Order: sequence, then C-alpha cells, then structure tokens
Amino acid sequence: MNIVKFLYVIVRLTTPLIYGTLAASITFKAGLQNMAVESMMLASALTGVLVSAYTQNIWIALLAGVLASVLITLIISFCAFVLKCDLYLVGIAMNTGLVGATVFTMFAFTGSKANTASVLPSLAVGTWDVPILKDIPILGDILSGHSIFTYFAFVAVVLVWVLIYKTKIGLRIRSVGENPLAAESVGISSRKIYFLSFALSGVLSAFGGMFMSMGYLSWFARDMVAGRGMIAMSAMNIASGEPVGSAAAAFMFGAADAFANQMQLWGIPAELISAFPYFVTIFILFVMSAVRKGRDAAGKRHQAA
Repeated sequence: MNIVKFLYVIVRLTTPLIYGTLAASITFKAGLQNMAVESMMLASALTGVLVSAYTQNIWIALLAGVLASVLITLIISFCAFVLKCDLYLVGIAMNTGLVGATVFTMFAFTGSKANTASVLPSLAVGTWDVPILKDIPILGDILSGHSIFTYFAFVAVVLVWVLIYKTKIGLRIRSVGENPLAAESVGISSRKIYFLSFALSGVLSAFGGMFMSMGYLSWFARDMVAGRGMIAMSAMNIASGEPVGSAAAAFMFGAADAFANQMQLWGIPAELISAFPYFVTIFILFVMSAVRKGRDAAGKRHQAA
C-alpha cells in the first residue's frame, strides 16, 4: 500500500465529512440535533449537477445548490419551530423522502434512475496545485492537487470557529443553546436563532453535497451521499460540537472510508467493505462513551474526596 497516496485519499474523502460536521456543529451549539444533513447534501448534489448542465455556469450552479439546501432547512424549521412537529422525526422523514425525490427528479430530467453521467454535460469544480506546497516532497503529494472544495473545507473550520466564539451571532447561538428561556428574557428570539442556525447548517451541507457530485465526481448518482451525513453527525458528537475537534474526528472516519477502499484491492467481499466505515463509527462512539463515563466517574470520586 502506497502510504502517501493513502493519505491523499484520506484528505479527499474527509472533505464532505468536514462540511457535514461543521453543519451539525452550528445547530448543536443552538441546542438542536440536525438529523437532516444527509438530505441537505443530497439535494444540493443533484441541484448543482442539473443547474450546471443546463446553464454551463459553475457559479450559478453553486448558488443553486446552496439555495436548494437552505430551502430544505426552511421547510424543516417551519415544521419544527412553527408547526411544532418533532424535530427528529422531521429530519428523518426528510432524509428518507429526499432519497426517493432525488431519484424521481433525476429520472424526470435524464430518463435514468442510476446516474447522470452519460446524459447531462454537467460541470465540476477543478483541482488546485498549491504553489510552493506542490514542490515539497511527500507533503506536496498529500496536500496539493485537491478540489477547491477541499481547501475551502479547512477555511470553513476556521470561519465556523470564529462565528461561534468571536461574533455576536455566535454568542446568541450559544446562549440559546445553553438556556433558551434566559436568552428570551434578554430579548433574543430563540425561534429566529433556530432558523438562522439551520440556514447556516444548510449552506455548509450544500458544499459537502456539491463536492460529491462536482468535485469527487462530475455527475450525480443515486443516494451518492451514502450515509456520510450521519457519519458527520457522529464525528460532531464525539467532539461535542467543537468545530476544530469535530473536523479532527471527521478525519478518523475519512481514514476508515479510505481503508475500506483499500480493502477492495485485497479481495474482501463488497458487503463487508461497504459496512466497514459504519462499524468503525459504532466502535469509536463506544470508546468515546466509555472514556466520558470514566472521566465523569473520576470527577465524582474527586468531589466526594
């Protein structure tokens, strides 16, 4: 196994997970669990491909992908915070519904229920050979030559951290997440913060989805997000919604995904390969839960002493 190439693949496969974890982190800080990251990524992935194919303009396609994802968040927010539906059920229903809706839409435009590869001349966001970095041995082979989406993902980690911890909006998001009634008492509308946090979550999810169809690939395939939204939520939960920690956790799952790809070369059954990243997810969550329980127990013993 070529280690340098393997590390390059890890960075590449971690990109959509970073966007997903950041999307989930923003709503988590507002006291909400965004179960619909998967559907947001799917909607933006298909929309970006369709719009780019018909307009042949990458910027319009990116904007359309973001708007599609934000539209999903508005529907969820309206159902949950205005109509008072259960947020978890709305998110799960949206995930399930979008799997079928994207296939139906793809079929309506292309006549295919599998993918758009041979039908639509869709565009893709190019790669970037980073100056200076590309000439550094080993490091350049790992970090240079990725999609623009990948480099923006790392920028997004910093931007989300600044948003949450260094801006007035971030302070309001955290205050509502910690105690919505106290926030309401000083004039902060928790409903507006919920809508805003979901909208921001939708923007980040959109980039993760469009990376799949306009960066990793240059076409849309049925259910191409393949559970990455849920894995991203697991990474976020490991780090308790901290943007930097969530991105670091995403790399663990990206490594598991890359290792699953490597397993194909070893003749391991495809069913086991496809399940491997999810087994890793369960194992990591189990370990983190055990560590937290041990830490809490040690803290209680210390207080008792």
